Amino acid sequence: MYKPNSLRQHLAAAIPDLQRDPDRLLVFVDEGNVVASATASLSFEYRFKLNLIVTDYAGDADAIMVALIAWLKVHQLDLMANEERRKHGVSFEVDFNNHETVDISIKLELTERVAVKRGKAGRLDIKHLAEIQDTPAYADDFWTLYAGGTLLAEWQTPQATA
Repeated sequence: MYKPNSLRQHLAAAIPDLQRDPDRLLVFVDEGNVVASATASLSFEYRFKLNLIVTDYAGDADAIMVALIAWLKVHQLDLMANEERRKHGVSFEVDFNNHETVDISIKLELTERVAVKRGKAGRLDIKHLAEIQDTPAYADDFWTLYAGGTLLAEWQTPQATA
């Protein structure tokens, strides 16, 4: 699976608090399953709930959410494009630790398609497939997010992996 690590890297680079202390971003894969058909192909799809937990966060939650949506538009567009997936595909919980920090848990319903093809001499080649992009690519390579005069986050446009 590439998406959990890809999202971790994206958020850790985008959010100043996580740049300083990336270990405050915890990533778990929950409720995972593999979907394969009864055809001759060994290709399959991972389906799982990704649980991101940002601990002791003193920043603006909008910074996390906007950077997350930017990543989703490249890596899991159906969470916004599909009406049913949009209802429950991204959920969150917040625990208020004190007057300054919170723990934020974000759950994402993700999939990853994996193609397995037979090569020469019985060799099997595996490839994680990029998501189908129905929308135009981002216009800019680098993004900054502000609330008034305060920089909340900045990131490179997420690149499709595969």
